[in-house]
Amino acid sequence: MTTNTQKQSLPSEGYCRLRQVLSVIPVCSTTWWNGVKTGRFPKPVKLGPRTTAWKVDDIRALIAKG
Repeated sequence: MTTNTQKQSLPSEGYCRLRQVLSVIPVCSTTWWNGVKTGRFPKPVKLGPRTTAWKVDDIRALIAKG
């Protein structure tokens, strides 16, 4: 179930950075990266040499999956 806070923290479409993801998924960054490595969380997209982001649709699907 999504709350108003979660809806406000994520853009309506496009990509979101790790800070935005962690504002709606209550885990620490180490847990998040371990989950990405094991396939529990969605894989990121490299937008540049030092820029990593996630598709908002993937994050919303993860939240809906619960």
